[in-house]
Amino acid sequence: MLHPAMRCHRLALGLGFCLLVGTALYALWLCVKSWLPFSYVPYYLPCPEIFNMKLQYKGEKPFQPVALSPYPQPKLLEQRPTELLTLTPWLAPIISEGTFNPELLQHIYQPLNLTIGLTVFAVGKYAGFVQRFLESAERFFMHGYRVRYYIFTDDPKAIPRVPLGPGRLLSVIPIRQHSSWEEVSMRQMETVSQHIAARAHREVDYLFCLSVDMVFRNPWGPETLGDLVAAIHPGYYAVPRHQFPYERRHVSTAFVADSEGDFYYGGAVFGGRVGRVYEFTRGCHMAILADKANGIMAAWQEESHLNRRFISHKPSKVLSPEYLWDDRKPRPPSLKLIRFSTVDSNWLRS
Repeated sequence: MLHPAMRCHRLALGLGFCLLVGTALYALWLCVKSWLPFSYVPYYLPCPEIFNMKLQYKGEKPFQPVALSPYPQPKLLEQRPTELLTLTPWLAPIISEGTFNPELLQHIYQPLNLTIGLTVFAVGKYAGFVQRFLESAERFFMHGYRVRYYIFTDDPKAIPRVPLGPGRLLSVIPIRQHSSWEEVSMRQMETVSQHIAARAHREVDYLFCLSVDMVFRNPWGPETLGDLVAAIHPGYYAVPRHQFPYERRHVSTAFVADSEGDFYYGGAVFGGRVGRVYEFTRGCHMAILADKANGIMAAWQEESHLNRRFISHKPSKVLSPEYLWDDRKPRPPSLKLIRFSTVDSNWLRS
């Protein structure tokens, strides 16, 4: 058995040897590390600098109107006589029965808690159309959504009170009387843009501007929502664009050349996000004022200016004629159903 002093001596030698080897290994690691082309940096989580970092977003560029350049006219019945075109050349969807899933769209849009605005002008004898219009809207227009009806009229007392569903409100807005229907028509863009600026921009997310002498005949839902929405006129969806009733006088701001145009859009239906509708109606109003200063009235009043503006400011969504139909025409095989159409003028007289 070793003497205690001998054991202490061996322990001290062992510890010394371990210290010497550790020092040598550390010196060797420092030498090797200096030769390596990179060094290891430990990665720690969390990294507060990343979580506190603010991204600098590129500012949104102002909208630039589409440059005028010749291109072939898109044709709604381009594929087959019984099938409608589903996409414009600028990639805007053309909405018709069979191009969307209503249940899926309800699941997408219903949680957004949207409010949809709807404007009509009920001036003079057109106040007689209001009741049937509202009753059909209550049945078919944006069912399950909050809706605000804005009725512009020169005779508020003539507007009937129609029972409305939950979350649906009616506002009757007095406007000045004008000497002619043409003057009323020319003032509509101005009236809508001023109403949006004063009130509607705080009350609705989307706004549709429709004609009161029409009725809803089938569901009109969230498939129609888009930034800027136009509807193809039922009288010109199957004719070449040089036959469209555009304003053809060069002196008018609504002038459209024979080689221009996509579809002929109806003035009875347009809409979109409330901000875009404001920009659109204000732009049309400015053009109308320019014509008026030169003593010019466009061929089809505000509809001519609407079509001129849609050429340079393309709609982001286009509604097929099933959303704007004339019941005096037989329904073609390409339209599976009619959602919004004219009222027989004899009905008002009766």
